Amino acid sequence: MSKSNFTRRGVLKTGAVAGAGLTLPTYLRADGHTGFTNAPGDSEVVLGFNVPQTGPYADEGADELRAYELAVEHLNGGGDGGMLSTFSSKVLDGTGILGREVKYVTGDTQTKSDAARASARSMIEKDGAIMITGGSSSGVAVAVQALCQEAGVIFMAGLTHSNDTTGKDRKANGFRHFFNSYMTGAALAPVLAAQYGTDRKAYHLTADYNWGYTTEEAIKASTEAMGWETVNSVKTPLTQTDFSSYIAPVLNSGADVLVLNHYGGNMINSLTSAVQFGLREAQANGQNFEIVVPLYSRLMARGAGENVKGIFGSTNWHWSLQDEGSQAFVRSFGTKYGFPPSQAAHTTYVQTLLYADAVTRAGSFAPCAVAEALEDFEFDGMGNGKTLYRGDDHQCFKDVLVVKGKENPESEFDLLEVVEVTPVDQVMYDPAHPQMGGAEATLGECNNGA
Repeated sequence: MSKSNFTRRGVLKTGAVAGAGLTLPTYLRADGHTGFTNAPGDSEVVLGFNVPQTGPYADEGADELRAYELAVEHLNGGGDGGMLSTFSSKVLDGTGILGREVKYVTGDTQTKSDAARASARSMIEKDGAIMITGGSSSGVAVAVQALCQEAGVIFMAGLTHSNDTTGKDRKANGFRHFFNSYMTGAALAPVLAAQYGTDRKAYHLTADYNWGYTTEEAIKASTEAMGWETVNSVKTPLTQTDFSSYIAPVLNSGADVLVLNHYGGNMINSLTSAVQFGLREAQANGQNFEIVVPLYSRLMARGAGENVKGIFGSTNWHWSLQDEGSQAFVRSFGTKYGFPPSQAAHTTYVQTLLYADAVTRAGSFAPCAVAEALEDFEFDGMGNGKTLYRGDDHQCFKDVLVVKGKENPESEFDLLEVVEVTPVDQVMYDPAHPQMGGAEATLGECNNGA
């Protein structure tokens, strides 16, 4: 396979590739695995980092790319090694992956499924990427995961929170480190009940794609189980920037809680609009009106500014965690970039190391050997405590953080505080749970791409 020229940072330049089907080379491997896609040569291996560099989730994409670059640096023996020293698995030694120097290509998903598939296809077909990772949208993750399944490469999902990714749309070649909508509901609902009581009426504004749908479903189920009533739910376009027409009806709806099933720029704009309409000072049903943001990030909190103070939500990871792995990552990232990492950065950094570790433990780049090494893999030292990659659905299970906007932040990065670390047992569920597609949802067969 011909390759584009490398830049000095080891980034391959990519371009769009036309065509509906995948035409992929296969190779015979000396390690006994035959016919798998983009088997590397003896000197280097190429990974594909596919993130939103434009669109409503571009802030998350920028931080993901920073973390990917840091992970590659550490895998190749540069910097301080970051989490390589805290990871409970000790097979990574800073000599690349199985002795190959790690190179990478990048693509812009634009937070659009078609664009994400096109850039992933280019990285696989043109640049020889053996693993694809990234994304800050569940619609993108589901689409690219399906492509990777077809192509016969591993997909290490980035920031994707929809139940569908490891639920009804789970794939044998795909793995997710991020938590999901069900886990948010299970962790957040008890905190909301303790703070706001069980006699509440909720109004949902929901991003009109699969992440929004499953988050609304999870929050409805968990809050209604504790006594809340859902009075209305309204879908909003992912491209929406002005939410005033959606916020205006809320105060006359009979609701006393607004749930914003929005992320990234959508959440910043809808929360800002809600505050401008006076919801935070309003009363309804004899109670103070409240706003809930199920999925939070530090980048969103920064964008929304003062408006996030006191508002509850959940997050996958936070830079203030004091475990050894989290602090090692914060030091490395902060030294390189001058500010703390976001949960998006943490997720993509960890996914890169987990892939490299699985390849090394398997002794092979063959996707099905890598998948076998990841299934039911238990580890520690990567933040959030002990962690399991469940073999049934390739979902990662770990403690979940409930956070709220900090009332008196000490810096521009000190915007969220962790109010509850929900133990993993509280957010576990059966792989055949109805929110995950039921008994019909299966991984299917792993594909080596032959």
